[in-house]
Amino acid sequence: MTLDELKRQAAARALEYVQDGMKLGLGTGSTARHFVELLGERVRDGLKVVGVPTSEATRADAERCRIPLTTLDDLDRLDLTVDGADEIDPDLNLIKGGGGALLREKIVAAASERMIVIADETKWVARLGRFPLPIEVIPFGLAATRRAIAEAFEKAGASGQMVVRKGPDGHAFVTDGGHWIFDADLGQIPDAAHLARLLNPIPGVVEHGLFIGMASVAMLAGAQGIRVVERPSSRNQES
Repeated sequence: MTLDELKRQAAARALEYVQDGMKLGLGTGSTARHFVELLGERVRDGLKVVGVPTSEATRADAERCRIPLTTLDDLDRLDLTVDGADEIDPDLNLIKGGGGALLREKIVAAASERMIVIADETKWVARLGRFPLPIEVIPFGLAATRRAIAEAFEKAGASGQMVVRKGPDGHAFVTDGGHWIFDADLGQIPDAAHLARLLNPIPGVVEHGLFIGMASVAMLAGAQGIRVVERPSSRNQES
């Protein structure tokens, strides 16, 4: 089974959590795209839902699949967000932003009652950091922001090369919000929650790709089928 087929399996399993009348956050990336396509099939069969896309790319996919869309300006809360991830640790903390949509993804996830992460099993790691950490920044004062981020890494016991992400044209990649992205190759992050707290207040940092305590369930597709993992704190609250 190919990696793409595994991603589609995870997306199909997440679709089982969608109920008629739900308000959904629609994630960005190759795995989330499968979910949008499968959701579109259900909508065409009569399922009534409304979605909030996390990127312009997802908006285009959802419109193509004829999924009704709205914005967070018109909704107080979402019932569920389904999104992919670049890395998932055993506490269901995530690194996201490989597709460049981390800011909108985090806003939508934070506005949701529940977040389900769908991925193939290669995204499961013992500790975050193997995938370069995306940090969305304002271009103005870039050198000063870079220095402050490097200081945060040092305080968190992490270090590595930090580069401005490039687009296909060789120039700086520009997010849907008009910002740039640093990709930090840290190798391993000793304490992801601590690093997130250090990055949050830095002037010039718009958002970072550490999603701490936001995902409640992960659907991991592998050769042996789908593994469903719940965040430990969620299990404790339910017991």
